[in-house]
Amino acid sequence: MSDIYPPVAFYFKLSFSGVSRKVEASFKEVSGISIEKGVEEITEEGNPFIHRVPTAVKYPNLVLKRGIITKDSELTKWCLNSIGDNLLGTDSLSETITTKNIVVQLLNEKGVPLKSWNFVNAWPVKWSFSDFNSMNNEIAIERLEFAYSYFKPF
Repeated sequence: MSDIYPPVAFYFKLSFSGVSRKVEASFKEVSGISIEKGVEEITEEGNPFIHRVPTAVKYPNLVLKRGIITKDSELTKWCLNSIGDNLLGTDSLSETITTKNIVVQLLNEKGVPLKSWNFVNAWPVKWSFSDFNSMNNEIAIERLEFAYSYFKPF
């Protein structure tokens, strides 16, 4: 366990089930690790109070950002196959979506996991790129968003 408390948020590791190349899991940012209990508001006629009752749990998309990979990429192929790309002649509604588990690990200064989250049955739902601007000196970034069934911290 780390002597530093709280841990730093810039040292983390990602892995994807069925993806072997280490460069595929090199991301600069992870966001969307969140869970929220839904709430429904019910009003009664003649009662000035609103009853708030719990509903289903909601998860936002898991968002990953990294520098654009220019070589053939297993993740790029997965995104194109899942989202659908007319350039590949696929139709996203007729193709079977392949899900993968994504594991995010927060690491201590020695690279030992402090906390991990397993995102179960994840699939790509959005793939976008940063704007290109000749007046800025910035790295080109790709943003991948994944829906998933649920996540388990461990």
